[in-house]
Amino acid sequence: MNRTTLSLIAGVTALTAVTGFATLRGTDASGADTAHTAARLPVERTSLLCPQPSTSDIADTAYTSFTPVAQGAGDRGKAELAPATEESAGGSGGKKGGGKAAKPVVRPKEPGKPATGEASGSQTSALVGTAEGEFAPGWTVQQTTDVAAGTGRGLLGTNCTAPDTEFWFPGASTADDRTDYVHLTNPDDSAAVVDIDLYGKDGTLKSTVADGITVQPHAAEPILLNTLTGAPQADLTVHVTVRSGRVGAAVQALDDKTGGDWLAASADPAGSLVLPGIPKDATSVRLVAFAPGDTDADLKVRLASPTGLITPAGNETLHVKAGMTSAVDLGDVTRGEPGSLVLTPSDSSVPVVAALRVVRGKGDRRESAFIPATAPVGTRATAADNSAKGSTLAVTAPGKDATVKVTASAGSGGGSPVSKTFTIKGGTTQNVEAPVPSGLKGTYALTVEPVSGGPVYASRMLSANQEGVPAFTIQTLPDDRGTVSVPRADQDLSVLLGK
Repeated sequence: MNRTTLSLIAGVTALTAVTGFATLRGTDASGADTAHTAARLPVERTSLLCPQPSTSDIADTAYTSFTPVAQGAGDRGKAELAPATEESAGGSGGKKGGGKAAKPVVRPKEPGKPATGEASGSQTSALVGTAEGEFAPGWTVQQTTDVAAGTGRGLLGTNCTAPDTEFWFPGASTADDRTDYVHLTNPDDSAAVVDIDLYGKDGTLKSTVADGITVQPHAAEPILLNTLTGAPQADLTVHVTVRSGRVGAAVQALDDKTGGDWLAASADPAGSLVLPGIPKDATSVRLVAFAPGDTDADLKVRLASPTGLITPAGNETLHVKAGMTSAVDLGDVTRGEPGSLVLTPSDSSVPVVAALRVVRGKGDRRESAFIPATAPVGTRATAADNSAKGSTLAVTAPGKDATVKVTASAGSGGGSPVSKTFTIKGGTTQNVEAPVPSGLKGTYALTVEPVSGGPVYASRMLSANQEGVPAFTIQTLPDDRGTVSVPRADQDLSVLLGK
């Protein structure tokens, strides 16, 4: 070999040792497929964003962080939630003070045990959170706010969300009795540029101020919806798209008469949707749907009750015109039993997004919450901030029978984990008797893991009696994205050396 060839081989050997350079296997000389299947490995880093909880001076907010124990995640890492106004190195939009970091609101000490934090009043800011190593797989943070009086009084709860570039929110409103905000939070060191499109019953609403909204680095921006459009609209679909950067987005819906809650983003547009966990004592249920494409959607509307799928009388189908928001009142559709709404195509499949506005109570003692369409539980889903009383777990199997394992974690102040297994019959919704940690002190988390059978969907309701008002909030439980698919690979130096 000449000197050049030896140098090249030495360089490639060093590169392989440092980087582990690899390629996927293809076929061997005989033509047999030697490719390995992809492995599911724990994620190594997770980001979550919590919106500003309230502008009320009498708001009390609790934050609960939880990471399930994950095999293969190692025994090192850290996680914390800190105010979004924290100044980052080289960033802007933060507090003055030469880059001094704000004190974390929550800093968990170990996976498998919830960590809590709290805040009060109207000056509480949005939070930016990062988890690494053993704290990253399935990291979940619940933000629950208690507002005793005023517009939007009641329980307002949301799962803090991962940053993304697109969000759909059917169920928003600019009606006279509603005050709705889109909360945008930017976790990064550069500004994000965001467009907000509004769709009413007649299509796109014109706006001159909803495009090119700048969200500064490490900052949050609440946008009042009625400043983006003219005439009030009872039912709106909000579409948030990010031109550059990424944000967390959520809609805070505040009502003068029926309290308020957070409207989380709907699952991605799909031909079939499941909206799980309508409370058994719901006095009013309103379905809002939107078809984002160029084709009208015709949907079958069915309720997965404890005994099977039923069709609501008078609301068997829903026609959704392309580019327009459709809404229908389903009344007390559950009739004293828990249920989940299942939307499927009447004919051809057309992607839609949807959400439910649910009301409990009567007269001036009513409270509202939202259930957006959600993805299935998948591998595992987690709900934090549960107590011995006041937590209801609803599980739906819209197709085949399914078996799920539900685990109650240790308590934030003490207690031992407990697990139970439940079988959910196909086409039904069950309010399962979720386990409670033995010797519970503080709050705990619930994880739901499918064991066998068809796909399952789930939600968790927190409820409390607030001076005669049945205050409540509902969070859906999609897969917690605790693992990622990583293709197996082998070293192949021929990629560098050539053939």
